[in-house]
Order: sequence, then structure tokens, then C-alpha cells
Amino acid sequence: MGTLSTTTAPSPHLASMAAMGMRSSCLSAPAVGVVKRTPPSFTVGVKGGRGHRRNVMLPLSSMRERSNGSAAAAAVADNAGGLGIAEFLGGKNFLITGGTGFLAKVLIEKIMRTNPDVGKIYVMIKAKDTEAALKRLQNEVADTELFKCLQEIHGEDYQAFVAQKLVPVVGDIREANLGISPELADVIAEEVDIVVNSAGNTNFRERYDVAMDTNTLGPFRIMSFLQRFRRLELFLHVSTAYVNGQRQGVVLEKPFRFGDSIAKELASSGSSDHNALLDIEEEIKLIFDARRHSDDPASFSQEMKNLGLERAKAHGWQDIYVFTKALGEMVINSMRGEIPVAIIRPSIIESTLREPFPGWIQGNRMADPIILNYGKGHLTSFFGDPDCVCDVIPADMVVNVTLASMAKHCGGARASGMHVYQVASSAANAVAYRDVFGFLLDHFTRSPLADAAGRPIPVAPMRFRGSMERYARDVQANARLSRRRAAVEQMLHLGRIYEPYTFYGGRFDGANTAALHAEMSEEERERFHLDARSVDWRHYFTNVHVPGLKKHVIKGRGVAASCL
Repeated sequence: MGTLSTTTAPSPHLASMAAMGMRSSCLSAPAVGVVKRTPPSFTVGVKGGRGHRRNVMLPLSSMRERSNGSAAAAAVADNAGGLGIAEFLGGKNFLITGGTGFLAKVLIEKIMRTNPDVGKIYVMIKAKDTEAALKRLQNEVADTELFKCLQEIHGEDYQAFVAQKLVPVVGDIREANLGISPELADVIAEEVDIVVNSAGNTNFRERYDVAMDTNTLGPFRIMSFLQRFRRLELFLHVSTAYVNGQRQGVVLEKPFRFGDSIAKELASSGSSDHNALLDIEEEIKLIFDARRHSDDPASFSQEMKNLGLERAKAHGWQDIYVFTKALGEMVINSMRGEIPVAIIRPSIIESTLREPFPGWIQGNRMADPIILNYGKGHLTSFFGDPDCVCDVIPADMVVNVTLASMAKHCGGARASGMHVYQVASSAANAVAYRDVFGFLLDHFTRSPLADAAGRPIPVAPMRFRGSMERYARDVQANARLSRRRAAVEQMLHLGRIYEPYTFYGGRFDGANTAALHAEMSEEERERFHLDARSVDWRHYFTNVHVPGLKKHVIKGRGVAASCL
């Protein structure tokens, strides 16, 4: 399988496994009855802490030049015509998976606000029936604070506008034909111009079978479904910049192909003898074999977690989430044929910077447990390299890149191919963890959280630890966590699962994203802001993101009365 071309269909064996659904309910208990990319030569591994690979990086100025250089320089700096993003949306019909998720909701809102003449947006939602899906669409999307600008624009006509544009679709990417009813599937295949897959399982320690089912076989089922479409202009897949696994230095915007293994790639310039190609069929067989040989349903879940982490690390990825997302990209590339594909690879997506208003966020995102536990006094030391880049990108900037890439690759100028856009800040406008915690110290000193008695919680400068042992001692010695075993375990868990990211040595090149920016008109650059170089990180963390967490995540609970 590792030698298949980028347009070769997967084998019948892989197809049959995907058609079976590979649902977790089937695997939760024993059943009854390549392109090599040489790592940048300037990356030098040295040991530090507990055997972590530290990296000598290019100066930030050199990296910014690379990220915003060659591709962007070829475009006209002030393109009066631009990409025509707003006009492009007129009359377009969309299918969006993961429709109640954080990023999908920001995307839906921006589309509807940018061009009210957009066609229908079919929003795929996991629900038992259409009535339940409609209720979720109303309660979790249309009636949320995120859509308040649209509510103000349309006033009394808002609900009618929503009913005209948003269509709930009962579906699940873990099901054959995405679980969509045959009648509605026919309508979607006839009408939809653009499909956006924003569904995914983001659990770093998920079971291998569950993560594979969603992040790898999910894209397989979508690509199979797309073969029925009559007017499809683009399939856009939301991935993650961290599919690049253990690559170090400047990481380019390159697509994955079947057989790519980061461990093999890194070994090509080192002393390792890792020669095995990555075979997705074999990985799926491992899951089924583990199911057949498991005699203890109670332990099967942990076995699946262990197997997934083992396989991810064996091939050069840090956890099951990014491993199965990379496998999903391989599947898409192998099945795309003549379908134009855009892969959006954001880094750590956090709250909106500007639109529809600053600071909107849904749920506890990747960096937020660290931020909030620091403010609560639970996290007084940090298991990580203070000079490691905290690669954050605001959600609205990810959405703007998404829309710009649609306008670029749809319509008359469209061409089949797989176009990768890394939406990140590490190469263009890096901020280190040392600086982030300095911003947080300033914020929580001025606007502290409160303890159960309403007293402001003091925070101190963060102490950085290079070993898990030292970090664990700090956690166990924290007076605020004494006699709170669950809180201690949570802090230790955060240290373990974030370790690959808080010592990470890669920086994500964004030349393709910079080229999009260069093709935009001045008016588009303001309306669809996507240039990470312009973000003031001190302002973002202290005045936008943390206030957004307080308002939208902890809902004002635990905020000192003097700060309300």
C-alpha cells in the first residue's frame, strides 16, 4: 500500500472495513462467533531535562522570511481585484460536518454574515431524528451568543433567515453513507457545491479503534459519498498542523501519501534502522486482531489506548489524535481523483480575535486547562521548555483562511489537486511559553480568580521544569491541592499528555497561507483578517482570550468580586 499513487483507490479490504462502520460498539468487547522529506539541517538535537530532544532553531527573523517569502512574493502586493471571497459565497450550497463544534459554528456565522445570498448550508448533526437535530441546531447554533451580530442585522426576520439558510442533517461520519437518509442524501448530492469536514475526535488518549473510526475511516466514508455529487467544486478538510508529528525545524505544507512514516523519514538522516512503511490496512488488522484475542471486556478499552499510543510513537507521531488525523489525510489524498481538495491545518485554535466579537470560545480548548489552573493557583510550575513556542491561532483567522482557500480553488479557476494550508503563528509571529505565562501573570494579578470564600487567589511567576519527576514534586507540594487527590491527578495528567507539545521543536511554515493573503485586496485583508504577523500576543492573552474564558467557559464563576 505504501507505493500507491495519490489517486489510487484503497483496496477492497480497507473499503469493506470502513463499510462495516467500525463503530466502537462493535469493538468495545470481544466479538462473538512515499515521499521522503529530510529534516532541516539546522536542527540539532541535544539532551535536556529527562531525555527531551532540544533543538537549535533558526532566528525568528529568518523563519518569518521563509513563511512569508517565496510564494507570497510572487503575488502582487496590492491586488485590487482580490480573491472575490464575499461574491464567491453567493448562491453556494454547503454541507458541513461537525456542525455544532467550535470551529464549524464560527465558519457558519461568518458565511451567513458575509453574504446573506448564500445558498443552503446543510449542517450535519448527530441526533436520533430530524426533530432532535433541529432542536440542537436551534439551541447550540442559531440561538447562541456567537450569532448575536446576525440577530441584530436581521432583527425580527432572523429566525426566518435561519430557517431559509440552515438545514439540519441527521448524520454521523462513523456510519456508512454518513448515516444520512437516502432521500436527503440524494438532495445533498444534487445541490451541494462545497463540503467541509470539521468533525473529528480530538482526545489525545483515545482508544485506537474509536480514533481510527472517526479520524481515518470517517474521511474514507466522506470521500466515498462525494463520488455521487453532481456539482461538487471543493472538499475542504479541517486537520491539524500537528499531523507533522515529530518533525523538527521548519515544517513545510506538504500533503501526506500512503506509506509515509515520520519515523522512517527522520531515520533517513539518522542512525535508526526504521524502514517499515506505514500501512493503514495493517493498522486496522491490528485493531481487529486485538479484538479477537481479548478475553476481558473490562480491560479491552485500556488495551486499545495502549495499542494506539504504541503504534503512533512507532511511526513518529506523539499521540493517537495526530496519528489518526494524518492517516485521514493519506486516505483523502488516495481517493480524491479529480476532486479539488483543500486541507486546513490549524495549530492550537483558541478564542476569536475580532469576529464576530473578540474572545468568543466554546469549551475548554487545549491551552485553557493550563491557563485556568494557573489562575486558580493549582498550577505553580510547568512541565515544559520556557523557550518552546506556544503555537496559538485565533478561531476567526482559521475561518478566514478557510474562506479564502474556497474562493481560490473553486469556480472557473479550480483545478484538481490537494492544497495544504498551515494556519499557525510559530514561523510568522512566535510567542514562547515564557512570554505567555508573563502575560497571564499580569492579567491574573490585575483581575484574579477567587477561592470558595470569595478571596482573590494570588499567582506567582511560573516555574519551568524539565523533568516529570520535578514537576510531580511541585504538584504534590502545592498547598492548594493538599488532600485533593483528584486535583493532583489532573495536574499530573496535564503534564503527561501535553509533554510532546511543551517541548516541541517544529515550526509550521505558512507560505501557502501567506500567498492567499498576498492575493487578497486591501478590503479583503481587513474583512478576512488572516495575517498572524499582526497579532499582538500580550493584548490577545490579557485583554481578549482570558476574559473570554472567564465569560464563556467558567461563566463568571470564581471571578473575584472586585473584578466583576
